[in-house]
Amino acid sequence: MTSLNQKTAEPILIIGTEAGVGTVELNRPSAINALSVEMLQQLTEALTDFSRDPELREVELRGAGQRGLCAGADVRQLRELVMTSGDVRGFFETEYRLNLLIASYPKPYRARMTGITMGGGLGISIHGSQRVVDVTSRLAMPETQIGLFPDVFVSWLLARLPGEVGTHLALTGASINAADALRLGLADEGTGPLPDPDPGLAGGWIAECYAGDDPAEILGRLSEHADPHARAAAEEIARRSPLSVAISLEALRRAAGFADRAAQYDQELALAVRLTTGPDFVEGVRAQLVDRDRQPRWAHGSLAEVTRGEVESFFEPLPSVG
Repeated sequence: MTSLNQKTAEPILIIGTEAGVGTVELNRPSAINALSVEMLQQLTEALTDFSRDPELREVELRGAGQRGLCAGADVRQLRELVMTSGDVRGFFETEYRLNLLIASYPKPYRARMTGITMGGGLGISIHGSQRVVDVTSRLAMPETQIGLFPDVFVSWLLARLPGEVGTHLALTGASINAADALRLGLADEGTGPLPDPDPGLAGGWIAECYAGDDPAEILGRLSEHADPHARAAAEEIARRSPLSVAISLEALRRAAGFADRAAQYDQELALAVRLTTGPDFVEGVRAQLVDRDRQPRWAHGSLAEVTRGEVESFFEPLPSVG
């Protein structure tokens, strides 16, 4: 059954074929194509069908509207699931299985990462074999501002970036442009004129400040560094959920030890379920997207209040279902 946009009565995914190419267009432009569970399910079905069709040689993903490919998962819907005791685990199982399907897709998978491509939007694009960026592209994992962590297996990629750049992107949620995405190996092709690389990502302060496993020490080094980019990063991290920042750092360090994305699945799922049902997610979404007061009341007053034991408890595997 095809789900429709509630306001427009149009399909939430436009699926078709063009000269041997299977095409999927995310079609919620008013929400920057935020991914509902229904969209995740339909995209999984479409990609599975395309993979089995001998007439199709490749697949292309794009987003409707002018603002971007995809702003991420529909965290409003996810918040409602949490508040009504809905199937939060099922949401993430659907999303993460789709991410892994894309990562191992048997045909060329071309993702046009125009405009805002963030969070879950990266999960359905950055694991593809042909990642295309342009002058409008802004890539980011901003999850720590809503009490989550850089999930959808992007931490697996960030952990492999040189010089602790991945740690910077994970903790601050900073966005990167097309030039930096290409330079860092997070995109494969640029179209049209491209912007200059961000000079803030070029300094040695990133490697100096983000080394180690203690988030409070990292924050301290950033706040005391001579480079203004470092001090700005410290201010950004201090605004985000202390619990999420601490867990994100640990997740990134552990991600470096996984042989592939699939090996990270259990960790990804455990963190997502526990963080969304934990103390900060509902509040973070409220502050950013519901009331928009940008004044979240986090469960911890600072990173120093987050204990090592608390962080480790989030990494325990979830009980099996059924």
